[in-house]
Amino acid sequence: MAVLDEPEATADAAGLTTGAVARRLGVSPTTLRSWDRRYGLGPAVRAEGRHRRWSPADIAMVEEMCRLTSAGAPPAEAARVARLRHHPTTPTTDPASPRASTPPAPPRADGDVDGEAEDAADPGATDPRPEPEPEPGPRPPARRGGAGGGLPLGGDVRQECRGLARAAVRLDAPELEQRLLDAVDRHGLVVAWEEVMVPTLRAVGRKWESSGDRYVEVEHLLSWHISSTLRGVPFLFPRRDPVTGAAPVVLACTPGEQHSLPLEVLTAALAERGLPTRTLGAAVPTEALLACVRRTGPAAVVLWAQTRSTASLPLARHVAGLEWGTAGARRRPTVLPAGPGWDRRASAGFPRCSGLREAVDTLGRLCEDGARLPARGH
Repeated sequence: MAVLDEPEATADAAGLTTGAVARRLGVSPTTLRSWDRRYGLGPAVRAEGRHRRWSPADIAMVEEMCRLTSAGAPPAEAARVARLRHHPTTPTTDPASPRASTPPAPPRADGDVDGEAEDAADPGATDPRPEPEPEPGPRPPARRGGAGGGLPLGGDVRQECRGLARAAVRLDAPELEQRLLDAVDRHGLVVAWEEVMVPTLRAVGRKWESSGDRYVEVEHLLSWHISSTLRGVPFLFPRRDPVTGAAPVVLACTPGEQHSLPLEVLTAALAERGLPTRTLGAAVPTEALLACVRRTGPAAVVLWAQTRSTASLPLARHVAGLEWGTAGARRRPTVLPAGPGWDRRASAGFPRCSGLREAVDTLGRLCEDGARLPARGH
């Protein structure tokens, strides 16, 4: 019986396979192949007719990539730094593209005991074929999503939804993190949310509803990583300078409402615009919401309700009636009911937004208009 760590003991002489390197780093083989294809982070030397072998220098390079992305660096920048530190003489066509001199990888043989071909046989694994890079200009028509690891994506969805869904079903946390960051980096926050994250979340929800208690762990893991990505967006990607003198936007779920992801993406999108926020999260008690509004004097208050049972018109009216400021210069917040729980009757008399982009534009105007008014007083 062979010793399990024997192949790695001879790494200096023969190098490691992609599967062995993936196990060492705690990432999927698909992630390593994606980094090689997109950023040129692959074996520097490849013998024709053999599986790719990773030298100690190659492994140190992808270890650096893991450390930098874990610290919050954008993937393309992390790849550039890792490559310069460990393979400074490797020619490339572009800082974020695969090396020009790398020949195509040889086909993988069946039965690779080191795991090189293991994930190709996995029906839930990500398609190892290269994804087309987006061309500049208008967005090309979305591809039909098809199956994503057994999740019912349905309709025409972006190609990224399939990979994200398959990573979620495999509970592959590193792959989820990488794909979410790539989506935001490539398409921007609004498009990544509306056309990648939301369709995948809905597919998980449909699978959960049709499978009893199964797939709950998939929904929880996907939601967690989406939340983590959204909270990191203001620190990882460029944003505008803060709007001077702008009153904040208060974002809160109504009492009893637990679905807070939409507030998190709105918070991140407002931060990209340089607008201040005070996000209270899920199931905010009425008195806590009112106290926050009185103490901060916000330009607007967003009240999220996912279901009709949590949408409260009396609460919206109460918040809209709060006043502050000196006599003759009293101010009130604009209340924005948001979410599918607010039907036309429940939100009558309040502004409504049809999507994330419109909500950001509306709240941006309110904050900027408020910044031009005299400073408030209690």
